[in-house]
Amino acid sequence: MSREGSGVQREGERGFTLWFTGLSGSGKTTIAEIVEKELRERGRRVEVLDGDIVRTNLSKGLSFSREDRNINVLRIGFVANLLTRNGVGVIVSAISPYKEVRDQVRRRIIDFVEVFVDAPVEVCAERDVKGLYKKAYAGEIKEFTGVSDPYEAPAAPDLVLKTNEEEPEESARKVVEKLEFFGYLEPA
Repeated sequence: MSREGSGVQREGERGFTLWFTGLSGSGKTTIAEIVEKELRERGRRVEVLDGDIVRTNLSKGLSFSREDRNINVLRIGFVANLLTRNGVGVIVSAISPYKEVRDQVRRRIIDFVEVFVDAPVEVCAERDVKGLYKKAYAGEIKEFTGVSDPYEAPAAPDLVLKTNEEEPEESARKVVEKLEFFGYLEPA
């Protein structure tokens, strides 16, 4: 017998890590929120690890150097793996700009679904409500992914979402369908 929130896997429920990667402003968090809502409505246990929230609570004090970004991604991956192996659906929304460390996390988590949220940097800059791109282009922010620091796109993600060509709801639907296809979620 399992109990909600007990950390015990419910019968027939496999944990998974749904890893959204892409530039700042590409739509990762927006899509993740829609997917989270859908999964919860279907009765699925879900935890969300958002890059900004994790930096505040788990990775406070880390800079945006390549080394510290990698440490941050590895920490997120560690927590995601713990939850996943205990039957929880984990949604990660983090830029995670470097392919090597993303691949390292992917190798550690058996049930891993990589989603590349692909939007041109110009579109991401237009969407930027925090003004980060403007500051990065002005040289006020060093090591800003997509401007002064590289973003290494995944070579073979499980799903690519072109968020400059579709609405967030359409992107979220594709994610849910992919989870159904892989057997992590019963079809509606």
